[in-house]
Amino acid sequence: MLPPDPAAAYRLRWKRRRLLYRALRKRRQLATVADRTGRIRPGDILLFTCVRNEAARLPFFLDHHRALGVDHILVVDNGSTDGTSEMLANAPDVSVWRTGHSYRQSRFGMDWLTWLMIRHGHGHWCLTLDADELFIYPHWRTRPLQALTEWLGASEQPMMGTLMLDLYPEGPLGEVPYDVGTDPTVTLPLFDAGNYTIRRQEPMGNLWVQGGVRARRFFASEPRRAPTMQKVPLILWDRRYVYVNSTHAALPPRLNKIQGEGERITGALLHTKFLDQIVRKSAEELERREHFANASLYDNYYEALIDKPTLACSFSTAYRGWRHLEALGLISRGGWT
Repeated sequence: MLPPDPAAAYRLRWKRRRLLYRALRKRRQLATVADRTGRIRPGDILLFTCVRNEAARLPFFLDHHRALGVDHILVVDNGSTDGTSEMLANAPDVSVWRTGHSYRQSRFGMDWLTWLMIRHGHGHWCLTLDADELFIYPHWRTRPLQALTEWLGASEQPMMGTLMLDLYPEGPLGEVPYDVGTDPTVTLPLFDAGNYTIRRQEPMGNLWVQGGVRARRFFASEPRRAPTMQKVPLILWDRRYVYVNSTHAALPPRLNKIQGEGERITGALLHTKFLDQIVRKSAEELERREHFANASLYDNYYEALIDKPTLACSFSTAYRGWRHLEALGLISRGGWT
């Protein structure tokens, strides 16, 4: 293992401070819709998310994470027009802020969420997710998040890493309707199990995992451009912390140390991006150009999604739960038996 580089450490400290300052400036872009953060108690587990037009996904998303043990949900609504904001404002365990400013220019929502985490996340275990991600972990059906976070704390592991697992339907995209409030893994029963690559990135020490159906189907000729599939969505938060690139990496760098001397527990984010609304949303995002820093590089990607491709192939695997993912080597119980 290489010794620490003082110059790199210095640059990362300044990067973290710059990102925190960005969040302080961007707080003025948020307008309060419903602020119930006064109900947050010491020890509560918090969920942070930024959404836009997710009225179809949110009922199951919210119920799933409530059932895990999330106590309060803090949401930034980025200009929804489908009733998302009104739905969230009526939920007693949700606080909502609204903004019409650019998602891309706010570091894809992270500036807004960082401000809320500075204000409300300090000292809490915080789960930061997109609305199309369902957090699962070993024993998640029988052991609540509180048990997991207590064990992580006792193990001196203030974070937990996950693999983002793209789920997809058996037929063409957009052809299987999704019933609001139902488990999306029924509509999206398949995933790619064995085409993942992994490398460590310096100087932050975060893992860079690529693979899954998007790498196979849309980036086969340029695999280095495929989305990264590793995230660190669960962290015992401190107001000095910051996410750098979505939740793929955080600062200070020790938060990216999801591999230790022994095997550590990891979970999965079941990624429900490919529900039937993907075709309409791809056409919209092709026009808005808000989801990638170099949006023009991904025009072909969105155009391919609009054509309703069939993602299933002879190598597709049926999702059967966390034990199956563990058997495939995609998640691990670590020492949590």
